[in-house]
Amino acid sequence: MAKRTIFVNTFTNGILGPDVPMTGPVADGGYIVANTAPGCWGPMLTPAIRGGHEVTTPVIVENAEVGDAIAIKIVSVQITSHGTASGNDKVFPDRCLGDPFVAGKCPQCGTLYEETIIKGIGQDAIRCKNCDAPAAPFAFTSGYTIAFDDNHKIGVTLDQKGAEKAAYSGRTFMQTPDNSVQNPVVTLAPHDLPGIATRLRPFLGQLGTTPPVNTPDSHNARDFGQFLVGAPHEYAQSEEELKTVTDGHMDINRVRAGSVLIAPVRIPGGGVYVGDMHALQGDGEIAGHTCDVSGIAILQVSVIKGLTLDGPILLPLLEDLPYLAKPLTDAERKLAQREADKWNVKLEEAAPISFIGTGSNLNIAIECAMQRAAELLDMTVPQVMNRITISGGLEIGRAPGTVTATFRAPVEKLKKLGLWDMIKEQYSL
Repeated sequence: MAKRTIFVNTFTNGILGPDVPMTGPVADGGYIVANTAPGCWGPMLTPAIRGGHEVTTPVIVENAEVGDAIAIKIVSVQITSHGTASGNDKVFPDRCLGDPFVAGKCPQCGTLYEETIIKGIGQDAIRCKNCDAPAAPFAFTSGYTIAFDDNHKIGVTLDQKGAEKAAYSGRTFMQTPDNSVQNPVVTLAPHDLPGIATRLRPFLGQLGTTPPVNTPDSHNARDFGQFLVGAPHEYAQSEEELKTVTDGHMDINRVRAGSVLIAPVRIPGGGVYVGDMHALQGDGEIAGHTCDVSGIAILQVSVIKGLTLDGPILLPLLEDLPYLAKPLTDAERKLAQREADKWNVKLEEAAPISFIGTGSNLNIAIECAMQRAAELLDMTVPQVMNRITISGGLEIGRAPGTVTATFRAPVEKLKKLGLWDMIKEQYSL
């Protein structure tokens, strides 16, 4: 029997797909409360995790069938970590089998997905449990440790003394969830950029539904997923299989409390999962990584029957919409109507919608987003281009290839798709 609320504090081993056990079901319209583990660096330093991230056990959603969509409203996102560490990475090629995010391998004893232990702090502190060789597949080229104020409003990067203090109490400092197996990134004690103050604005880097092919979680998008094509490890995919990913790994900083993500259902029950909470991030995640934290996310899920999507749709907060995509104010609407009357033209009723696109580079990701919009709204791609240009905008989610294409779409088309009531409520139209 479906439950109104499902609590999740367990994690996958980094793989998402039909062979991964799920929990639930949660009722259609019910809530998921998830204690999430840091993404990126912690799992990247833990070869036993096979996906580059550590995301929550997927949740079955009542009535969700293949070909439907699930609207995921982000009710709240709360950081629990006292701080974290991050930075730009470099790879040790001899510590992996082709892909350091997926297939860690001990350079000395050759064990794949090896268990590790922590000895002290610093770059060589994470070691193979079998032979004691340094085991982390990644290191920093430039890194920092950052501490947060008690209310999680501001972060300040630490000097060597502060970074080392955090390193010696890694799981406590990061409030790593009990069931998480990742090595705390602060163990490496990076401190290249002390004294920088920045604002916190948390969001979810991973949010979505389960793909129909077993996929490393950080590669559940068509940009990072390119590493799977022809890979030497057991999770290799073909180009055709890669097209089935659900783009749950977005790193779009507008996927935050108050927004709504509409995700495709590719397996029965959908399998909603969450993770990779970020304390902050500028557009593009240009360093490759940002401030990954533990936290509590509350989500409300609702099934949209018969809405078949190639990729996710986002309804950001009103304040997060591009300037031209925001609904017209009453004063603007009156002015537009006056001008339309002068020219005897009927004003189109339109409302904002954001299409997520992914690909091996930003140009391909943009093409993907526009094609998805055109197909769903029964338009041509050139029409979508024009609408983005005059009533929307393109924004980079993540380099190398995740974008959002946002524009005001005709209300009549949104009604036919069953999206109008949700968009109307989101923007108080």
